Amino acid sequence: MKSKDTRTSDPIRIVVATNSYIHGQVLSEFLKRDEMLCIAGAAVSSQEFLEVAGRTNANLVVISAQLDDDPKGGMAALRQYQETHPQVPGIITVDSLKSETVLEAFRAGARGIFSEQDPPETLYKCVRVVYQGQIWATSRELRIALEALSSVRTVRAPGAGGLTLLTARELQVVHLLAEGLTNSEIGIRLGLSRHTVKNYLLKIFDKLGVSNRVELLFLSLTHPAQSDVGTRVNTKHGLNC
Repeated sequence: MKSKDTRTSDPIRIVVATNSYIHGQVLSEFLKRDEMLCIAGAAVSSQEFLEVAGRTNANLVVISAQLDDDPKGGMAALRQYQETHPQVPGIITVDSLKSETVLEAFRAGARGIFSEQDPPETLYKCVRVVYQGQIWATSRELRIALEALSSVRTVRAPGAGGLTLLTARELQVVHLLAEGLTNSEIGIRLGLSRHTVKNYLLKIFDKLGVSNRVELLFLSLTHPAQSDVGTRVNTKHGLNC
């Protein structure tokens, strides 16, 4: 008997965003080898991705972590896209499995993280799993998550104040850090020197009882409601089947 779930019969419409035209072509051609996958659009920048994905009835998006010559540009683009399309799951492809990268990808709203070091065929399963509403995480990502949990087990509990202990400017720094920006990039965005940003981070670490950027990101991830308190910082902003 055939399943009544249309997700098992209708092609999965995917929008792909990569940091180069050639990379995008290779990825798109590879995904199209699976008859259940359909490339609904492609982009090579965050702006183009937002435009293409915005006018395309996509079921899922696959985005390279690096866009716009920014190592975390794809994460910022996914976060902005999901503000208006929260129902569309996203997969972030990464070339590094550093703890900070993994945590930032999930913080951006990714429901799957695909390592470019893994066999390409694994991406088919990743897409299907995420499309069905599950989280895709290999043993390596799980290990990273567990290590991150372990690294913050002695972090002081935020208590009733939580991230609201931070000033408006400190919250802006936390928001931009969660976007994956470096100290220099945060300084440019806020009109501050890199040294001043570093001092802000040290004050934030002290207030929250964390000792590094990964612990701060994890704390922000586990207290999303509190991390959204304060002034919101703006992020950067087809092909039918």
